[in-house]
Order: sequence, then C-alpha cells, then structure tokens
Amino acid sequence: MNELVARMANHASVRQFKDQPLSTEIKQELLTAAQSGASSNFVQAWTVLEINDKAVRSKLGQLAHCEPYVLHSGVFYVFIADLYRQKILLEQHHQDIASLRNLESLLVSVVDTTISAQNMVIAAEQMGLGICYIGGLRNDLFQVKQLLTLPELTVPLFGLTIGEPLSQNEVKPRLPQANQVAIDVYPRQQFTDLSAYDQITGDYYQNRTQNNQQTNWSQKNLAFFKEIRRPEVSQFIKKQGFVL
Repeated sequence: MNELVARMANHASVRQFKDQPLSTEIKQELLTAAQSGASSNFVQAWTVLEINDKAVRSKLGQLAHCEPYVLHSGVFYVFIADLYRQKILLEQHHQDIASLRNLESLLVSVVDTTISAQNMVIAAEQMGLGICYIGGLRNDLFQVKQLLTLPELTVPLFGLTIGEPLSQNEVKPRLPQANQVAIDVYPRQQFTDLSAYDQITGDYYQNRTQNNQQTNWSQKNLAFFKEIRRPEVSQFIKKQGFVL
C-alpha cells in the first residue's frame, strides 16, 4: 500500500495532547496545505481563525463539551464557511448579492471549507501529529459568532485541534466497501445489509482499550438519530443572511 494511503487508513481521533504549542513553521506548513485544496470555481469561500486567547479557547471548548483537549492542544483552529469577502467585493462594484445568499452558494462554501480542513489534517498526520475535529462548536453558533465577531454570510462549521499526541485510540473499522461503493446504480439492499459490519464493530467496541462498550454501528446510529440535533442551526444560517 502507498505510504500516504497507509497513514490515512491509520487515522484515529486524538483527544490527549502534550501541552506544547506548535511552532510557527509547522503552522505555516499546515496552512499552506489547507490553502492548496480544490475550490469550486476558485471562490475559496472559507476562512480559518487560530484561537490563541485562552479565555476564548476555554469558552469554545466549554460550548463544545471538550474543553481539556481544546485548551491543551498544540493549536486550535476554527474553520468558517465564508462568503463575506465576496459580499464586500460585489457591493463595491454595485452588484446584487442575492447570488451569495442561496443554498447553492452556502453548499459551495461548506464544501470548500471541509476540503481545506481535511487537507490540513492529512498534512498534520503525515508530520506525526494528532488531530480531532470539534463539531461541538455548533452546539451554540450564536455564542461562537459573538466570541469571534463574525460578520454575515459566515458560518463556523467546526474546530480542529492539532498537536503532539499523548495517546491514541485504536482505528475504528470503516464500513466495508460493499456497503459504500458501487458502479453506476445505487444497490439498496447491498448498501443497507449491515449484519457483517455490526459484528465487526461490536467486536471493536467490546475489545478496545479505552471506553469499551456493548454496542455496534447500528445501535450507535439508532441512538444518535433518535432526536433532532441542533435544530437552531438553520435559524442561525438564516440570521447570517442565507436563504434556504
């Protein structure tokens, strides 16, 4: 297997870091990787904020229910889907900004932001660093907006912790390709027959070294989707100027 692909296949989230800041040189390389990702029509509709203020970092960690590893990682970034600079550009040229407000433009910015973050993740793990996405920022987007003084047409999607790992969980077994990959048409029965995968993930959860549980992938999903999560996200997106 290709060395890079092998490293990618060994990905697992890291939640315990050495309390040691990353160097300026390493952070610059990570940002270069993020900026090198594909972008729809080259709009580059994303922004990243490095959070150095300890009070802000602590508050964001509290909102996301993961303060220890937000506060003590080597660096903490917030990735933002961002069409504000396009808004200013269009207004400066007396052009209507309705084209920025629609769902397609929002999706473009979300995809651009996600690609940039994953590029950074791949670079970080290639350097031997550990990472953890912090989607819990969306627990209270209104507070995040206030803390980060975000303008309209911006949506903070997630945080990203990066640092020297102290420990790392075992790699979670991914869906078999038979459940996720096909040619030309969508094979409904094949993609939804999860019996083999539930056996694999049941063994994983039971035998992993930390936080072992009696569960499997289907049971996790049943619990996760039992409730509507973060219903206020759509309200926030509308308040930010997008039309859904």
